[in-house]
Order: sequence, then structure tokens, then C-alpha cells
Amino acid sequence: MTTEQTPRVLVLRALGLGDLLAGVPALRGIRRAFPGHQVVLAQPPGLTELALATGAVDTVFPAEAPGRAVPDLRHWPGPPPEVAVDLHGNGPESRDALAALRPRRLLAHACPDGPPWPAHVNERDRWCAFLRGYGIPADPRDLRLPRPTTPSPAPGAVVVHPGAASGSRRWPPERFAAVVRCLRAAGHRVVLTGGPGEDTLVREVAERSGRPGTDVLTGGLSLARLSALVADASLLLSGDTGLAHLAVAHGTRSVTLFGPVSPRLWGPPPGPDHLALWKPGPPGDPHGDAPDARLLRIGTGEVAAACLTLLRDTHARHRPTGPEVAHVR
Repeated sequence: MTTEQTPRVLVLRALGLGDLLAGVPALRGIRRAFPGHQVVLAQPPGLTELALATGAVDTVFPAEAPGRAVPDLRHWPGPPPEVAVDLHGNGPESRDALAALRPRRLLAHACPDGPPWPAHVNERDRWCAFLRGYGIPADPRDLRLPRPTTPSPAPGAVVVHPGAASGSRRWPPERFAAVVRCLRAAGHRVVLTGGPGEDTLVREVAERSGRPGTDVLTGGLSLARLSALVADASLLLSGDTGLAHLAVAHGTRSVTLFGPVSPRLWGPPPGPDHLALWKPGPPGDPHGDAPDARLLRIGTGEVAAACLTLLRDTHARHRPTGPEVAHVR
């Protein structure tokens, strides 16, 4: 059967790295539910390699818009999709963008038969529950990715990623630097990295840590090298950003600092290898310019202690049995 004859399922999730990874369990549920179809994911083209690595996507339909807006899908090629699935949001904008392609079947929260939108659940659980509302099984724990074939630029290192898409989710650089100094004093190799446009921030952390020219990966690594770096790291320390989801996908231990958004919504799944530090309180603006007040209440000593705890030998350290979220006082 040729590609033109194969029925297609179009899935809209044209968002960022963390969104793609949080959506992997739902994408795999869709893949299993439509075994005779070609699964096409509408997303930014820069994430194509990672999307294909999930095993849930056959091809990517390039689609992106500024921020978290709904992209224009009118460049869709060929006949209408057999099925269209809205994993982008719960509003009419994303539903209507898919409906304009005239799919035979449309699954969306905003459809009359769509499941209700759960407001206070983890992103992975939300989209798996959405599919179950349509009779499609999906397991929120089904999120691991295969190890990248690209070699890591720093195998076994502690990776510290101080950047985030918004200022409200960026812990101050001087605090990251203090933790870096502590980790190096304990004998760990620490590598600093940042995304596109974050070179100044990364260099500031490096300079404040006292070793400005050592293990600083600036310029924005390719997604393949970044994925390999995280997959082979001994630990990832970061804010609430896409790299934290990449650590979970590769089974890399992680410490993630949360501020405006609770880790109950976007944090790692329960388990001993991921620790989310967070100060309870009312939600803030995840897209704000200034560091969130809850994020600023997390101290350097608390973060260093969390990192060193996870860096201990797996067989020697105590494995907690409770929730992964540390409500730091």
C-alpha cells in the first residue's frame, strides 16, 4: 500500500520540547489504536528527529506559531486525514484548525463529544485520560526513549542547565554557580549548557563558579547532541524546562526547580531518581519576566544536598518510597 493510499491520522501538538515529551504516552496510545494508519504529527520541524525516535510517529508535518499559539495548517498536503487528534489544547482555536481540514473523525476537548478538561492533573495523565474518553488506552508511564546514537560530549558528567523559556522559571545564576562549586568540591565533573540565546547566562554561571573556561557548552547544542549529553549524564540540574523532561525520558537522575507551576502538573513521575523542589503556594505566571517568589525561596544548600543525595551510589543510598515532590520549607 502506497503512502497516498494509507489512511492518515493527524495529531496536532505544535509546542515545545517538554510538551512533545509529555505527550509521548498519548502519541503511543494513538499509534497502537490505529495500526494500519500513518501517524503524522504537526509540530515544529526542529523536533522531528526526537518525534521519530518515540516510535509513535511516522512523519512530521511542519507547523509552528509564536508562543503557544495555534499554527496555520492549511498547507496540509493531499486528501483530508482520516482522523485528526487535538493534543494542542482545549479551546476552539486548535479544534477549528483541524476541522478546517475536513477529517472524517475529529477528537478534541472542544468537540461536543469531547471529554471534560481536567484542570489540576499532570500533563501526561491529562492527555492519556483524554484518549481513554474516546476509548483509546494510553499509559502515562510509557514515556522512555531509546538511547541516542550520537555520542555524548561529556559522558558521566553532572549537567547544569540554568536557562528556561521565561524569567519566572529561572533560578538566579549566582545560586546555580554556588551549587556548581559545591558539586565540583565533592569531586564531580560539572558541565554547563544552555539553549539558543542563553550563552550570556551560561557564561555568567561559569564565571561565578570560578572556572569560566571549563566545561561550558555554549552556542546551543543540536537536539541530537543535547539528547546524548542528558542520556549519558550522571545527573541533570535544571529549572522547569524541556531538558527536565528529556532526563525523565532517558532515565537520567534529575533535580528540577519549580516556581510558578506545581510539579504536580508538569513534574516527573513518582520514583527515586527524580526530585522536584518546590515551595507550596498559589500558582504564578509561568511566562513572567521576573523569577517567581516561590522559586526564590529555594536555597542553594537545599539544591546541593538534593543533587549530592541522588549522586550517591544507587545501592548505597536510601530510596524514598513517598512522592517525588519535596515541599521545601
